Amino acid sequence: MITVADATARRFAIVTDSTSDLPTAIVAERRIAVVPLLVSFGEDSFADGTVSQAEFFKRMAASPALPTTSQPSVGAFVEAYESALLLADEVISVHISAGLSGTVAAARQAAERFEGRVHVFDSLNLSGGLALQVLDAADAADAGLSAADTLTRLEATRSRAKMIVGLDSLENLARGGRIGKVSAFLGSLLDLKVTLTLDAEGKFTPVRRTRGEKAALAHTLDWIEEAMGGVRCGTFAVGHAMTAERAGRIRDAIAARFEAIDIIMYEAGSVVSTHTGTVWGVAVLPVSA
Repeated sequence: MITVADATARRFAIVTDSTSDLPTAIVAERRIAVVPLLVSFGEDSFADGTVSQAEFFKRMAASPALPTTSQPSVGAFVEAYESALLLADEVISVHISAGLSGTVAAARQAAERFEGRVHVFDSLNLSGGLALQVLDAADAADAGLSAADTLTRLEATRSRAKMIVGLDSLENLARGGRIGKVSAFLGSLLDLKVTLTLDAEGKFTPVRRTRGEKAALAHTLDWIEEAMGGVRCGTFAVGHAMTAERAGRIRDAIAARFEAIDIIMYEAGSVVSTHTGTVWGVAVLPVSA
């Protein structure tokens, strides 16, 4: 379902897609429109975000083949933009990396119908890394910035927003065909914990392989420290797929090490979980110098 709240006092409306994995309460509070991707088990399709994480993993475990995922239709974006433009003069539409999905392409095709009033922004990220950029756009909107100034701001935010993803197995990523540069980590190493990040093109690239959860989480925290670049204050997003206790430990460690403006906790949606399996993820956005 696409929802657009009242955009009073904002100069532009904000649209994203469901791979931002933003909690429903935050979407409503921050006045963000969400266009869902689709998940299909054979002929049975549903919108991302409409099935609980536990139910989705149960169904995926029982299925002989992985579900497939697909970007929203051009028509779905047209509908979202039409609704948003009833409330604001312009739209900023922030989405999952074009290196991982055709969502940006569909959004741009739809935007062509609105004579420059819709601006599509490729986050070069996903999940928490996308969410932090969407929320930064919301902050800019609340501060009264123009769409043009916000797009310039988002380019800087995108360069600072970093995401690490920790996988219990590479099996889903490999079976889904999105392995890319991570292929060197395959074979007998499928049983190891593997961490990935997003490269400059917004594609998965390996960070490290570790044996055992303790070592993997220690490495994750070291990565966060490095990604913060010596800055002690920032905003964080910590997510998981069927690993809530693990995500809680990461949250507590972040709170102990840094001055967190906010630590957003979220569950990875069905689209992200299709390709990752059980997973934890951390996105960081250090304050600008």
